[in-house]
Amino acid sequence: MALACRIVAEALEELKGLVKPGVTTLELDRFVETFILDRGGAPAFKGYRGYPNSLCTSINSQVVHGIPSPHSMLEEGDIISLDLGVYYDGYYGDGAVTYPVGNISTSARKLLDVTEDALYEGIGMARPGYRISDISSTIQTYVEKKGYSVVRDFVGHGIGRSLHEEPQIPNFGPSGQGPRIKEGMTFAIEPMVNAGDYAVVIMEDKWTAVTKDGSLSAHFEHTVAVTKDGTVIMTQLKKD
Repeated sequence: MALACRIVAEALEELKGLVKPGVTTLELDRFVETFILDRGGAPAFKGYRGYPNSLCTSINSQVVHGIPSPHSMLEEGDIISLDLGVYYDGYYGDGAVTYPVGNISTSARKLLDVTEDALYEGIGMARPGYRISDISSTIQTYVEKKGYSVVRDFVGHGIGRSLHEEPQIPNFGPSGQGPRIKEGMTFAIEPMVNAGDYAVVIMEDKWTAVTKDGSLSAHFEHTVAVTKDGTVIMTQLKKD
């Protein structure tokens, strides 16, 4: 899993340098697919339940599962959420980031910061003895305290030999419920946060989810492992 997650982390870091005005989402998708294959992995999303690409590219009010297209070109001031999964030697890694395209508004920057901070708040609860919903409650409380809303239609999840495993990890709900967290568990924790209301709708392509009110949305995700020495963020590049 660590190897699969490392490819995810490296790919998302490489994409950061490619996200700029004038680039199409299909260009990002093609780059990342080649990147994964060159490292001996396989794109986890391509073909999954019929999804046509290797990368999910969701711009501005798109929440998740945006499909890359040669007609979808990034513009100055956009934000883009990039969600990526990798399969490597029997195991999966999953991660997501939201990047600014050039200079973005102060309000968009705050949304990105709050969403990423909420992810780390949730990861802080992924410890032995806590319950799954302690992660959920912590994320919701943090996000709503900042004046935003958490998407309720999509959830984090267990991950390992399958891309999506039990338990589901919502980003909302009361604490103290669900399975107790134990050493050895591996999760994909992924808050999706809207600047407006939490309601989303699915577009005609049957994949792309957008905010119902047209507000901006951001998405950050890490795959983590619960160990006796603490929570390890496997999709985070190690600092030299």
